[in-house]
Amino acid sequence: MKRTVEILGIPFYNVSQNAFVDELMDAAVNKKRKFIVTANPEIVMHAQQDLEFNQVIRQADYIVADGIGVVKAAKSIGKPLKGRVTGYDTMLGLLEKANEMKLRVYFIGAKPNVIEKLVEHVNVKYSNIQIVGARDGYFAAFESEAIAEDILRSQADFVFLALGFPRQEKWISAYLEKFEKGVFMGVGGSFDVLSGCTKRAPSFWVKFNLEWLYRILSQPSRWKRALAIPRFMLAMKKQRRQG
Repeated sequence: MKRTVEILGIPFYNVSQNAFVDELMDAAVNKKRKFIVTANPEIVMHAQQDLEFNQVIRQADYIVADGIGVVKAAKSIGKPLKGRVTGYDTMLGLLEKANEMKLRVYFIGAKPNVIEKLVEHVNVKYSNIQIVGARDGYFAAFESEAIAEDILRSQADFVFLALGFPRQEKWISAYLEKFEKGVFMGVGGSFDVLSGCTKRAPSFWVKFNLEWLYRILSQPSRWKRALAIPRFMLAMKKQRRQG
């Protein structure tokens, strides 16, 4: 049975980064179907307000802590998590192992120039991976059915969606029942980083869990999104008092 820690009503899977990659690889090799949500405080707070999104992420096989705020929140209630499990690092780990086993990967999301550079990068660095589909995230709702059918035909082992939340999770939830196999995961802005179009936070910022601050300083337009962090902290304070 999966061990979870509940944070503001969201059950987080308590697993280390490396163990999680191994678990998902086992699922892919055995042709199982999995839906993963990587959640930070912003996503947790959005789930408090968007009932549909809340129900969507609860359908996931795994919700993992992509955010130091979630890890600290778990520790504050005496139920520590093993650490962060980020969408970016999970995707990298899976690509490395998929390369070793020559598995099939489908990419959806980001801007046209980003997805083009992503494919170029993957073809060079992970040359054994079979890229069975790659398209940008600028598609209309009526095109989704055709995309799902294409994924089905491709027999993809991994489907990574960089559509941003809540769109990527809602898309997966809407079409998941079509598939008998495949690991489906929303990865936010990870294509931009992996393609080289956006720099990931330098190691100093990562070491001290300040990637969120680096992103705000690099992209000031994100400051409104950062307001979710103090709201999350206040909500956690309330949960501790009640609990």
